[in-house]
Amino acid sequence: MISPDSRRDFLKKTALATAGASLVSLSSFAPAKPKNKLPAWKGFNLLDFFSHNPEQGRPTKSEYLNWIADWGFDFVRVPISYPSYLSIDRTRPIRTDEVLNFDESRLEKVDQLVEKALKQGLHVSLNLHRAPGFCINAGFEEPYNLWKDQEALDAFCAHWEMWAKRYRGISSKKLSFDLVNEPFQRENPNDQHSPGGPVDVADYHRVAKAALETIKSVKKSRLVIADGNGGGGIAVPELADLDLSQSCRGYHPFPISHYKAGWVYKDPESVPPVDWPLQQGEKVLDIESIRQYYAPWKALIDQGVGVHCGECGCYNQTPHEVFLAWFGDVLQVLKEMEVGFGIWEFSGSFGVLNSGRKDVAYEDWYGEKLDRKFLELLRAQV
Repeated sequence: MISPDSRRDFLKKTALATAGASLVSLSSFAPAKPKNKLPAWKGFNLLDFFSHNPEQGRPTKSEYLNWIADWGFDFVRVPISYPSYLSIDRTRPIRTDEVLNFDESRLEKVDQLVEKALKQGLHVSLNLHRAPGFCINAGFEEPYNLWKDQEALDAFCAHWEMWAKRYRGISSKKLSFDLVNEPFQRENPNDQHSPGGPVDVADYHRVAKAALETIKSVKKSRLVIADGNGGGGIAVPELADLDLSQSCRGYHPFPISHYKAGWVYKDPESVPPVDWPLQQGEKVLDIESIRQYYAPWKALIDQGVGVHCGECGCYNQTPHEVFLAWFGDVLQVLKEMEVGFGIWEFSGSFGVLNSGRKDVAYEDWYGEKLDRKFLELLRAQV
C-alpha cells in the first residue's frame, strides 16, 4: 500500500512531468524568430575601380587583404564604375554605341583583385557603383537614363551578363552581385545638385527584375543584392517578390556620418557642430532613433528577405569621440538584427587606415597610420 506522503510525491512529480511535456509540445508550435537569410559578413569596401577614370583608381595593397582577414573580417565589397573597364575616348562624353566596349586588360585587373580576396577567404560583393545611365555621383556624362530608357537597361543587363559569365565558375557562397549602388532619381542625372528623390518603385522593380533574370539565366544559384532606394537608405518591400536580398546603409543620422563633407555641403565650414546623442531642434537622436530608422529593414528580415549593410562609416571631419560613440550604437543595432556591414573604405577618409583625422593618436602599422580605437570597435563585432 502506498503511503499518503508517497502518493503526494508521486502525483506532484507526475504533474510536473506532464506540464513539462505540455510546454515542450507548445514550444514546438511557437513561431521561430525570423533569421536574416544573409550571412552577417563584416568587412570593407575596396575602391580600386571606384573612379570612371582607370588612371584614378586606388589599388588595394596585397597586405591590406592579409590584414582584413587576419583581423577576423570576412567580406569585401568592390564598387565599380563601368567606364573604368571600357576602351573609350575619355576626352569626350561616352556614346551609347560605346558602352559595351569591354577592355579585356582592364577586366583582368578586376579578376586579380577578386582572386586575391577569395584566396584570403573573403566573400566578394561585386557592385556597379556607376551603371550605364546612372550613378549617385555626377562627374561623368551619361548618354541616357537607366530608370527610364530601355536602351540603358539593355546595356545594364549586358554588363551583368558579362560579369555573370566571367565568374560563373565561382561559388555563390564566395561571390555575390550588388546590382547598382544607391538608386536615386534626379531631374538631371548629370547634375549632382539637381533635385530628386527615390526612384519610382515600378521603375526600380522593372530594372532589378531584368538584371536579376539575366544573371540567373547564367547561374541560377548566384546571390544577387539590391540596394535600398533613395540613395540606399529606404527599404524596398516592393522587391520582395523577386529572388533578391537588399543592402541598407549605415549613415544615419547623416549630419554625423557626413559632417562637413565637401561633396554634400556647398559651404562645409558653416555646418553646425555635432555631438552624440544629437540634438536636432527639439528632438534628440540616440540609439532608439537608430532602431526606429532600421525598423523597415527589420520588417524585411521578418518577411524573409536577406539584409546586409553594404556601406557605413563616418567622414574624417566628425570629432573622433563623437564618431566612435555614435557608430558603436549603429553597430549595436545592426548586431541586434544579425546584419553584417561593409565600412566605406579600408584606407582613406572613412577608413581604419590613413583616415587623415586630426584628433587621432595613430598607431604606426608597418608604415600605415592605424586608427586602433576604430579597429577595435569593429573587431568587437567579428
